[in-house]
Amino acid sequence: MRASIAVPLLLASALAWARTPTLEQADSDWSRLRLQGDASALAALLAEDWQLPRSDGRVQHRAGYLQGQELATRTRRNTRIDNADVQVRRYGDTAVITGTRAQAATRNGQSWEGRLRFTCVWALRDGHWQRLASHSSRLCGPRP
Repeated sequence: MRASIAVPLLLASALAWARTPTLEQADSDWSRLRLQGDASALAALLAEDWQLPRSDGRVQHRAGYLQGQELATRTRRNTRIDNADVQVRRYGDTAVITGTRAQAATRNGQSWEGRLRFTCVWALRDGHWQRLASHSSRLCGPRP
């Protein structure tokens, strides 16, 4: 390959890499944007086929989550999201993040607080990380 062609290709590749947020940054952005209630910014992090299985058996999909009553009307406001024991396992362009979360919120004026164990599946698509699936379960009993 001629140098006049190789250099622009290398520069384009380096610039694309520099624009790609790290997986850890995308996951951190997820929590920050949930605290802010920023549905439009959260939309960029969610894959079109994202799913959130709920503890009551419902499965929430991307559109319902982003346009749902709680996020759209801010009847629920997250006031704290602190992740701990976070483990990141990468499998090429796919990753699984697990950990625990201390979370607090208000819903319709009522305070809520709890500890959860979570699993999130991410995929690197078109140069940026998107969340494919999320799941969390409430932890019972005293803090470990």
